[in-house]
Amino acid sequence: MDSDDMHDANDVESLDDDFYSGETEDAPMDDYSDDYDDDNNNNNNNDADDDYFDDGADDSAQSRSTEINFAILKESDIRDRQEDDISSVATVLSIPPVAASILLRHYNWNVSNVNDAWFADEDRVRRKVGLLEKPVYENPDAKELTCGICFEAYRPSKIHNASCGHPYCFSCWGGYIGTSINDGPGCLMLRCPDPACGAAVDQDMINLLASAEDKQKYDRYLIRSYIEDNKKTKWCPAPGCEHAVNFDAGGENYDVSCLCSYSFCWNCTEEAHRPVDCGTVSKWILKNSAESENMNWILANSKPCPKCKRPIEKNQGCMHMTCTPPCKFEFCWLCLGAWSDHGERTGGFYACNRYEAAKQEGVYDETEKRREMAKNSLERYTHYYERWASNQSSRQKALADLHQMQTVHMEKLSDTQCQPESQLKFITEAWLQIVECRRVLKWTYAYGYYLAEHEHAKKQFFEYLQGEAESGLERLHQCAEKELQVFLSAEGPSKEFNDFRTKLAGLTSVTKNFFENLVRALENGLCDVDSNGAATSKATSSKNAAGSSKGKSGRGKGTKATVSSRLTDDNEWSCEQCTYANVGSATACAMCNQERQ
Repeated sequence: MDSDDMHDANDVESLDDDFYSGETEDAPMDDYSDDYDDDNNNNNNNDADDDYFDDGADDSAQSRSTEINFAILKESDIRDRQEDDISSVATVLSIPPVAASILLRHYNWNVSNVNDAWFADEDRVRRKVGLLEKPVYENPDAKELTCGICFEAYRPSKIHNASCGHPYCFSCWGGYIGTSINDGPGCLMLRCPDPACGAAVDQDMINLLASAEDKQKYDRYLIRSYIEDNKKTKWCPAPGCEHAVNFDAGGENYDVSCLCSYSFCWNCTEEAHRPVDCGTVSKWILKNSAESENMNWILANSKPCPKCKRPIEKNQGCMHMTCTPPCKFEFCWLCLGAWSDHGERTGGFYACNRYEAAKQEGVYDETEKRREMAKNSLERYTHYYERWASNQSSRQKALADLHQMQTVHMEKLSDTQCQPESQLKFITEAWLQIVECRRVLKWTYAYGYYLAEHEHAKKQFFEYLQGEAESGLERLHQCAEKELQVFLSAEGPSKEFNDFRTKLAGLTSVTKNFFENLVRALENGLCDVDSNGAATSKATSSKNAAGSSKGKSGRGKGTKATVSSRLTDDNEWSCEQCTYANVGSATACAMCNQERQ
């Protein structure tokens, strides 16, 4: 599969970037973090959802999914940071800015490394990067100088040189610089044309001697080098996006969300894939794009011609097979023997006595075993891939619905319900949560595919959590999609709109908390299941807290939990607002604090 198929939503408006990146033009990142902390403090009053997975988790693990450890850089931000670094080095080392720029390029824009190397051995650094203090070629006070390339004589005003002093005319310099720039970003390390000289050609000389087009190219190379040579920065991999990301590697969350609305993993630059690690993602993508599954299908659904060995698919009921030209060999589909040896005495056109007899003797056991194994492997892969792809499609549809809500419905709803759009932000937040949850849910199927078959208890617990996640997300999605339509089609303000606001906001909060806990549980390797295959007390309490959405029929994927299923146990009651299953003795919902009705 192509990871770029998520990029068609790049036109989602940047007003919702705070959900992804924690920063908008109106709300700086620090303000966003404070708001987020307030929300978390409110949610911390409801400890039952945290206990659902691991109430012993430390604070760093608890906040891992909400920490903001990156900054999105526009081109203006990149230039500002670049100029700040150049100015810092020039001030500390008491050198011109163009010399500081040369130093930084050689040390991959690492200010600390430049300062350390310079103060350790200034002369060695100067020789290394080509910053000469004295010229190696002294130009006499003459009326004319000879160009070292074309060997023509010119007045000194028509000659230019680097710090080394080697004289070249403006025309030759322009051709030399232009050729180097057209060769690629290596021009940033340009040296004197003299083969024996290592003097650097600085940016001032480029601006003086290069053409306007070449100067523009050089400037682009300089900007790109600041991002590409710096270990803490990368370009957003979304097609057409020119933003960069500065990442703080101190955290454990590698998911990055750009202003273009594309989310990707800093570590592997594939699309964001929590809770699955980069190695699993690499294997999954390779499996989706490789020929291995094609070969499995061929092995499971075809047989080789006994003569030419080309694979043949049986598309009719008759066992009489004829290979395509030029082979044209006729054989029996079951036993692969020549059809000339078959007839009524061997069972006719729709059976083969020879095959049945040979099968009883064990002749075809290994072949049939291989074919059966290939078929089972293909069916298992198809099961997980179809659900992975289905959530992929659902996420893209949710992105399209979000865009339509922002560009069309929000203004209409504001007019109809007589409320400012700022009071309708809960709807946008719900759709953003749906988009994020679809992404997480999609990658849980890759997680499930590579979950070891022999770990039955972990597999059952995983499928239980996945099923609960799907049912919770479906409730949120249906509320945001179906119930909202009532108010979109209304002709005036509705008394039920505030109840809808409370319900949707509550479902958004519950779903967000559940998926954060789900991600944490999967990233921790489902440690709630012990080595003996039994669920720990935390895992057991999680099932009691959430209620079973599958009843006695087992744990199936995608099974929808209903309110009625949560009320089958007399010791529990289901909150009408958020549908959370509470213990019978509780007088208020442990999730949303709604009083028991």
